[in-house]
Formats: sequence, C-alpha cells, structure tokens
Amino acid sequence: MLIAFKLKLALACAAGLAGPIAVAPLMSDMAIDGTAAEPAIVEVAPGSFFYREAGDFTRAGQQAEAPLRALQFKRPLHVMRHQVSSSDYQLCVRDGACRALDRGVTVAPDRPAVQVSWHDAQAYADWLSRKTGHHYRLPSDAEWAFAAGSRFKDDGSPVDGSDPAKRWISRYERESERDFADTTAYPFGKFGLNEHGIEDIAGNVWEWTSTCFVRSRVDEAGNAGRPTVNCGVRVAEGAHRAYVTDFIRDARAGGCAQGVPPANLGFRLVREEAPWMASVSARWGKVWTARS
Repeated sequence: MLIAFKLKLALACAAGLAGPIAVAPLMSDMAIDGTAAEPAIVEVAPGSFFYREAGDFTRAGQQAEAPLRALQFKRPLHVMRHQVSSSDYQLCVRDGACRALDRGVTVAPDRPAVQVSWHDAQAYADWLSRKTGHHYRLPSDAEWAFAAGSRFKDDGSPVDGSDPAKRWISRYERESERDFADTTAYPFGKFGLNEHGIEDIAGNVWEWTSTCFVRSRVDEAGNAGRPTVNCGVRVAEGAHRAYVTDFIRDARAGGCAQGVPPANLGFRLVREEAPWMASVSARWGKVWTARS
C-alpha cells in the first residue's frame, strides 16, 4: 500500500498536482496502517482579551455576575485546526486506550468525534502524547476563549439583586433562542474559519476543556474569594458556555449541569511546546465589573 501511494504521489508531482491531492491520501494511509498522525496545528499569536470567569458566583448570599478580567497570553498558543476526527479517535480505540464511540457516530477522517465524555477526551490526549512524543492536552476554558476570538460569547447578563432568578431566566431564554436541534456531525469546514484560521469553533460541536466548575463568593470590589471546586463537572465551550458532568457523552440526556445542553460533545487539543510548563503564560489583570 505504501509503495502504491508513493507511486501515486510521484505521478501527481510530475503533473504539478502534488499540493492539492497529497494530504488526503496520506491521512487515509495512516488511518489504515493504524499510525497516529500529527494533527494540523494553528499557532495563535500572543495577545490579551477580556475574559469572564467560568462558574457560579454570589455576593452577600445573592446571585452575582462572574468577574470580568483582562487576561494576557505572553506566548503563542498551539491548538488543533479542527476537532479530533472520529477516524483518528478510532485509532485510539483500536489500541485499547480509548472507549469505543457510540453506535450511530460516523467514523470518517473529515468528521468530528462526537458524543464523547471528558474522560474519553483525556484518554485520547494521553494516547496521542505517547504515540507522537509531543504533549497534547485539553485547553483551559480561558485558552479556548482566546483561541475562539470573536466567536467566544460572553455569557454575562445583568443581575437583579431583588430577584436573582431573573438572571437564570434571561440566560436560558438567550441560549434557547439559538437552534441547537441540529445534531448532525458535519464534515470539517461547515462552520468556517475564525480570524485565527481555526475551523468550526463555536459550531454545533461543544468542546471539552480542562476547567472545573467552581462556586465562589465575590466581595464588594468584585474580587472572587477562595472557590469551591467541583472537577466532576467540566466546562464545555461552543455556541455558549456549558457545564457538563465529566462522564456524560450526550448532554441532551441530562448531563448538563446548567443552561441549554450542547447538541454534540467533542474536543480539540492544545500542543505544548517544550518546556510545556512555560508554553502558556497568563497574567490576571484588573478586575472588571459587569458595569464596565
């Protein structure tokens, strides 16, 4: 098979067509041979942006807006161009390192792996790291938001101190206005590129992050206190932020801790550049209130 592929590639080069056709057959042969391939990576340049913290926040016993902070990334962020494909995930399954995909999930090199839990995504990241020699991991929620750029939607909403329940109603109405009924796992490219060149981010596949759900009190200055951390629930990002139980594969079946559940659960990974502990440097800046 490899010899046949090389002959095809040589003929394509002679015809001046090597660029357009070389990528797809190469990925196909890797999938057939059971070899883990290095995924396409986009480098997001260093920069800063405003980020609203994920979690549940209260002030004086009342529901409060999550703090809005200025966050700076001093080093580039290296993130997968598109979500992990179902065929790449299947290689991990064949190796015995990942749990099999649910029936009905299309296995193809151009379709995302969907209906996967946080543990499934973590297992794949560990497996890919072992196979390639690079360190792959799930992004934090802040990293995902930075990579999403203009497609990241701030989930902040005004808080009525006399009736905090209005915030939850407002959020639910805002999320439910979007059409999440379409659960089709489309070929890559359906939802286009963002300004960083990342495909399908904030489409109809929500992506797992490493960020745990937290509850925290906010003081009068807007500073969050010591949080209560629940890592049994993780943040999944898509058209809106969702909090999903980590072992759930289909949040529509009741695994979404808050808000409208995601249509699909998938993931993309960050590749650490050596030394990996220094690949992303974040500095938390001034706290911005919801009135800013």
